[in-house]
Amino acid sequence: MQQDYLIRATALNGQVRAFAANMTGILEELRARHHTTPVATAALGRTLTAGAMMGAMLKGEEKLTIRVKGDGPIGQIVVDANASGEVRGYVDDPSVELPLNAVGKLDVSGAVGREGFIYIIKDLGLKEPYSGSTPIVSGELGEDFTYYFAKSEQTPSAVALGVLVDTDRTVRCSGGFIIQLLPGLSDDEIGELEARLSGLPPVTTLMDEGKSVEEILEVLLDDVVIRDRMELKFRCKCSQERVEQTLLSLGRDEIQGLLEDQGEAEVVCHFCNEKYHFTGEELQGLVEQLS
Repeated sequence: MQQDYLIRATALNGQVRAFAANMTGILEELRARHHTTPVATAALGRTLTAGAMMGAMLKGEEKLTIRVKGDGPIGQIVVDANASGEVRGYVDDPSVELPLNAVGKLDVSGAVGREGFIYIIKDLGLKEPYSGSTPIVSGELGEDFTYYFAKSEQTPSAVALGVLVDTDRTVRCSGGFIIQLLPGLSDDEIGELEARLSGLPPVTTLMDEGKSVEEILEVLLDDVVIRDRMELKFRCKCSQERVEQTLLSLGRDEIQGLLEDQGEAEVVCHFCNEKYHFTGEELQGLVEQLS
């Protein structure tokens, strides 16, 4: 799997903050684990990239969860990310197949739906997590996260997210950027940036041409200063021990019922699709623990 990474940058004398990420390898691993169709791969990849960049806005042990709950056939998209560059995610229905949209592209908005909400839950180490939500405005996800930043966090932002899937359904490239405007920019500077954004080809077109995320930011912004480069990695925290604790939390009667009905149990992790098998003897041991 290729090395995925994220950069943090500033421009225009620190009045613009930027993040850009290459997520190609992580998305390909998740595609292979979940057997996602091209449109499901694209929807998951766009949300993963947004999650990784939003995770990079956090500090220390802080983490967040994104839930995209639209009315489309893909169901819910869930992504976890943290300040250390670790991400994981899944879609409810990875088998969704849709025809290409009117411009010949993967119909992400058709899969996600055009009605619903994006929910962001941030664990900042406080007593209660921070939670924000905004309506889905297009289902294409880049516009939806742009709207989230403007309305929920009051930060004018431009979010570009893209996934290019090859003819064999593998991930050819996946990535994106977030540009955030800080107070102090003149109207002329904002107008220039908007013109560059509107004239920029899709981020996956630039990546497929061989441009790095650093070079993409340099096309967009003058005087880019790269502040940090962080490795991104897929990491799921599931394990046999954690799944065992989940089973124990069901209670003695529930486990006894599994034992009597099936004689064994198999638990599949939503995030990584790993399967955890418990024999009848192991289930009996759990029952005895709870007795």
